[in-house]
Amino acid sequence: MIPYRVPPVRQLGPARLTAGLEDCRRMDLAAHRAMHGTAASMSAEELAALADEVDLRGRGGAAFPFARKLRAVMDKRAEKVVLVNAAEGEPASSKDTMLLTRTPHLVIEGALLAAGAINAKQVVIATVKGGMGESSVAAAVEERGVGDRVRVVGIVERFISGEGGALVRSVNGLVGEPPGRKVRAVESGVNGLPTLLSNAETFAQLAVLATLGAERYADVGTAREPGTVLLTVGGSAKAPAVVEVATGTPLYAVLDACQASLGEGVLLGGYHGGWLHPDAAVVATVSRQGITDAGGQLGAGIIVPLGTETCPLGETTRVAKYLAEQSSGQCGPCRLGLPDIARSMSEIVNGSAAALDELRHRAAGVKGRGACFHPDGTSRFVLSALGAFPDDIEEHILNGTCGRPVKGVLPLPPQENDPEVRLTVDWTRCQGHGLCAKLAPDLIHLDEHGYPVLSRDAIPNQFRRMARRTVEMCPALALRVATG
Repeated sequence: MIPYRVPPVRQLGPARLTAGLEDCRRMDLAAHRAMHGTAASMSAEELAALADEVDLRGRGGAAFPFARKLRAVMDKRAEKVVLVNAAEGEPASSKDTMLLTRTPHLVIEGALLAAGAINAKQVVIATVKGGMGESSVAAAVEERGVGDRVRVVGIVERFISGEGGALVRSVNGLVGEPPGRKVRAVESGVNGLPTLLSNAETFAQLAVLATLGAERYADVGTAREPGTVLLTVGGSAKAPAVVEVATGTPLYAVLDACQASLGEGVLLGGYHGGWLHPDAAVVATVSRQGITDAGGQLGAGIIVPLGTETCPLGETTRVAKYLAEQSSGQCGPCRLGLPDIARSMSEIVNGSAAALDELRHRAAGVKGRGACFHPDGTSRFVLSALGAFPDDIEEHILNGTCGRPVKGVLPLPPQENDPEVRLTVDWTRCQGHGLCAKLAPDLIHLDEHGYPVLSRDAIPNQFRRMARRTVEMCPALALRVATG
């Protein structure tokens, strides 16, 4: 049930979500209740008012006010569902995995509290299929005897798998990609029902808030953003960990605790966040406002110090290529624009001065035009490198290199663990051009009417690049690369 190695945890200041984890690998139900107690049930309005008192916001990256989500769902007359998003998707994040693996009852407690408030009959916890959190939270559900109310769903992990629409589709048994049009979970989520969707840490924070009350909850942190926050610190840190800190803590104190130096810069907010130059990072404080004031964004609490031994531009290019590959291929800005952005970044690394303006143009061209957040986030990440590493850019343009290797400090999923992928066709778009069969004859042939016939088998690794290129070139935008 519990893997031999669990995500390490550190605390700076009073421990709330991680209380008790100093002495045990996983909090079972008895240990959880001894440490945290049991939150009293509340009405939806009482719970919303409590969340409003401390301005509790989502911890998945968007920081949407929890009370507003709760109120949007509470008045729906239809049957309701609570959906816990623990499918991080971000290779650099492990806070939600830590919660499910080491203190799963805190997440379940918050979700059941919300479900009781809005009279939801079902709670769904979505996490990475086969991941270390899945078995732990399933065991916690069994410990509580709430299997009739709480369902654990393992989904295929991709970068976009944690996006709200993609998550709902995965839980509903569909391909885990963002829907072509915006569908709010509060209107139509799990099984088409009004759904309260929030991040695993948000529900854990809700449980702590309900137990402590607003006044005690706000004893730590800043007046504007009270409480604590979970950070995943990795990269060049010698002691990487999930760190619980009070808001307002200096960023350098977090790095010191994980034996990390600022180095060339620090990535904040993950691969849809941005790079901070060391001069900005050294004065930053950990809160949404503090990081924004420093020129970054906190997002889901991902902190990746780069160190001094790897090429910053090469690291950024590696991730830009990965983000392009993670596109679901539903819109032009994503399926065409992101590979172009990655190519421009690669050309800069190889010494092309012209590629700088090209990159800025391409990155600006995808903003606000995608079917989901992926193009905007990728654009922000890549453009931030231009501001954070001007000396490195100059060095690459002059010499074609900065003299440092690309060490892979920014984590990416291992290739051998990549999920199976297949080509699919959106028949509402396909016009029978036949170009796909010419570009990928090993994967596609045409029927007697000139329409594509696809293999049901997974695409072999050696043909994946061919498949993605074929998807990019489809004039009708009808081809997809689907996972699973």
